[in-house]
Amino acid sequence: MSEQNRLETFRVEKLQHIIDLGHDPYGQRFDGHRPIAEVRPLCPEENGIDGEEVRVAGRIMLKRDTGKLWFVNIKDMTGNIQLMISKNELGDEQWALVKTLDLADIVGVDGLLRKTKTGEISVYVKKLTILTKSIAPPPEKYHGVDDVETLLRHRYLDLIYSDGVLDRMLLRSSIIDSVRQTLRGNRFVEVETPVLHAIAGGAAARPFITHHNALDIQLYMRIALELHLKRLMVGGVERVYEIGRVFRNEGIDATHNPEFTMIEIYQSYGNYETMMDLTEAIVTDAARIVKEKLGLEGDRLVLPWGDETIDFTSPWPRKKYADLFEAAAGFPMTDHEKVIELAKTKHIQTENVHIDVIVNKLFEELVEDSLEGPVFVIDYPASICPLTKRKQNDPTIAERFELYVKGMELANAYTELNDPRLQEQLFKTQLAGQAEEDSMAKMDHEFVYALKVGMPPAGGLGIGIDRLVMLLTNSKTIRDVIYFPLMKPEN
Repeated sequence: MSEQNRLETFRVEKLQHIIDLGHDPYGQRFDGHRPIAEVRPLCPEENGIDGEEVRVAGRIMLKRDTGKLWFVNIKDMTGNIQLMISKNELGDEQWALVKTLDLADIVGVDGLLRKTKTGEISVYVKKLTILTKSIAPPPEKYHGVDDVETLLRHRYLDLIYSDGVLDRMLLRSSIIDSVRQTLRGNRFVEVETPVLHAIAGGAAARPFITHHNALDIQLYMRIALELHLKRLMVGGVERVYEIGRVFRNEGIDATHNPEFTMIEIYQSYGNYETMMDLTEAIVTDAARIVKEKLGLEGDRLVLPWGDETIDFTSPWPRKKYADLFEAAAGFPMTDHEKVIELAKTKHIQTENVHIDVIVNKLFEELVEDSLEGPVFVIDYPASICPLTKRKQNDPTIAERFELYVKGMELANAYTELNDPRLQEQLFKTQLAGQAEEDSMAKMDHEFVYALKVGMPPAGGLGIGIDRLVMLLTNSKTIRDVIYFPLMKPEN
């Protein structure tokens, strides 16, 4: 018998003993318990003085049996606290229940708050209630808590046993809540739009394909939120956003997961400069929440990033795409001969590829990693931005920005194209060098009709929520901020 199976057998025996004692090993409703973080400040300052009676519940993380006195640490989603369980305070039946406890069991207790002689805030237990008997031993007993793949496949183990993981994921929820509060304060309306699309549009990405049996049609998991939200602007929802899952049938790395969370935001009568201001407000508000929760001090909005820091303090610089390219390459992006020459040295395909696509490949290689940020990169080549309004004085430039922080693209925004004839023309013209299944320029007749009805001039913005959480929580991989990242099958 393996060690894991042997330990599990012992736990099952204890589970049966709980039943024999007349208790439900999987518990019942446990009303009136308070969050541990709310209870801890209620403890008297002086050691040995009884405080108020409290009721708490949580999972057993540590236990020490000294005979007639047990020291047990439990934790809930707000924190942890020590339990002092004395045989002298409990009857024989309750003490028999105590003897069945193992690490990872979930218990509820009623007792008095008191500090120990060493100053440890504790609950002196008057009554124990078993809420869940854990029959699986903690992972360090057989895998080792540092086995990253095991923890990611069994995320609940990661949340229970890895320091900081639960706190980080709860911080993710606080960040998303902050985003919503910022948008509510600016009169934006949150909506939900379809996940299944008849046409995969709104982004340059390969979709996941599925089939609807009743209608016998092929459908696509959405790769973006854009086109439905713009339809809502046509319908009169002037400030609209959605936080939703999008799906792209692409690779997995430190900043990419095939299923991820995006927010897209559209503001009628705005432009890309409007969206820069909004982006800065969204991110700085969220960074401020994180700074407060981490207990960081100082006037500037600085958060940790590995051995470095990120300074999110406003205002953020705005730098032109063309200027950044020229500074990095040593020549302007309009010098097509030199662009092609340099691209070949970088093994970038140049045959039958639009020159601006080549320029953008070079920009990605030469510039992006050096953008410490936060910095807005503005005014992209128009030909690679088919859903974007052109500058009035220069139709070769699109009113688009991308926000970069630590070399990572965090946000993408446009002054939205609302000319139906130009939009239809761009849908018909596939970008050179892009495969059909990868092109964002898919013909969507219904969307073009919506533009013919009339969409107001507008600014549009997309932010990768997972990347935002990465940057604000000092996390270097996207899988650290997604509850259940996609994993290669175990077998």
